[in-house]
Amino acid sequence: MKTLKPALMLALCGTLSQLSAQTISTETDRFSTKNFRTWSIGAHGGVLTPYTIFRGANNDYQAPTENWGYGGYIKKQIIPAFGIQADFLAGHVEGIRQWDAVTSSYIPNSKFKSHIEWSAALTANLTLANFSMNNENGYFSPYLKAGAGYMSSNSDVTNAPGSRGYSEDWFIPVGAGFKIGIAKGINLDLGYDVNFVKSANFDGLDSRKYDNFSYAHAGLEFAIGNSNNPQLIHYSPIADLRKRTAAESEDLRRALSTAEQNAARDREQYARDMGDDDGDGVANKFDKCPGTPSGTVVDGAGCPMTGPREIVREKIVVTEADRKIVDEAIKNLEFDLGKATIRSTSYATLNRVAQLLVEKNFSLKLAGHTDNTGSMELNMRLSKERAESVKAYLVSQGANASRIEATGYGPTQPIASNKTAEGRQKNRRVEFTLY
Repeated sequence: MKTLKPALMLALCGTLSQLSAQTISTETDRFSTKNFRTWSIGAHGGVLTPYTIFRGANNDYQAPTENWGYGGYIKKQIIPAFGIQADFLAGHVEGIRQWDAVTSSYIPNSKFKSHIEWSAALTANLTLANFSMNNENGYFSPYLKAGAGYMSSNSDVTNAPGSRGYSEDWFIPVGAGFKIGIAKGINLDLGYDVNFVKSANFDGLDSRKYDNFSYAHAGLEFAIGNSNNPQLIHYSPIADLRKRTAAESEDLRRALSTAEQNAARDREQYARDMGDDDGDGVANKFDKCPGTPSGTVVDGAGCPMTGPREIVREKIVVTEADRKIVDEAIKNLEFDLGKATIRSTSYATLNRVAQLLVEKNFSLKLAGHTDNTGSMELNMRLSKERAESVKAYLVSQGANASRIEATGYGPTQPIASNKTAEGRQKNRRVEFTLY
């Protein structure tokens, strides 16, 4: 039986070694990890007695006697609320006045004394404080524990029948307690354990019911590892998640407020760019000569033209040939993707339209349209800018700016369904209307 002692110690060390291979890091930031101290050692001393909260004085002996016990442990915290520890305990358990089943009375001056030479147990530890909703770094940690262990003990009985020599037995330890952080990495450990021995004669008297004893203790726990890292046992992921969710919500609110302010500035800037303060028919954004007098004939850049005024014909007739020139320009009109820049491949047909406007003094309405992809504000601005770009080009080729109207309608006047790529392509257009 004595060979079980080193075997049990090796088994406990092997289990803890496997646990040490697992690195514990808990996500505490949205984009980084936080490291904790997960290993700790503890030492404690207290009172051993056969009196327990489960059996009271209804044991094989009438009155318990308190004796000092001592022990220690090595602990690995797996997650904030759960850890595993190896416990060690030694001391004496003593009681007086043995119960005599024959006479149904207690025997005076009888007593027993069981000496626990050594005991080792592997217990699971459930930390309750880490379920806190508000405090992510608490320093008061109630806990429950339970496990299984093995012990070597020797019992002596005085003035009564029964006794036993050296024996090794299994036992089940259960307990409760709390830890208080008194310094960084140091906890005060107060607890109460009840040990259920798988033996009926732990106290020297075989009464055919398993014996048990209790251990009330106080001690200190010391965290092992980098002193800059907090202990995992004091960390509450629920409270920390609430804190970081609130911080993220605040960030989103600030970002939304900033976006709204930027959008308001963009709308104001768009209104200034697309306005025509001097009324010369050229938008402010394209007007290189702002403030021209009313009625001044200007070019595509909004600057006064030096050439003679056009002769206004009283009767204007638009022929099929004229419409063909305009239709050809519409078919060949292309812009850079998402911009109002006219591609050079469209210049030739636009030049013929400009020539037509100069020769026949036509008026022209340019209407820019888009599909419904993107925001309404973006589409309205893009359709207006594309119509203005066509107008600026035609004026740069000699057309009369005052006879060209540029308007943007965005996605409000589709000619095909926006549910298909073909339909959206048809809706992205600039319409030319001669009159």
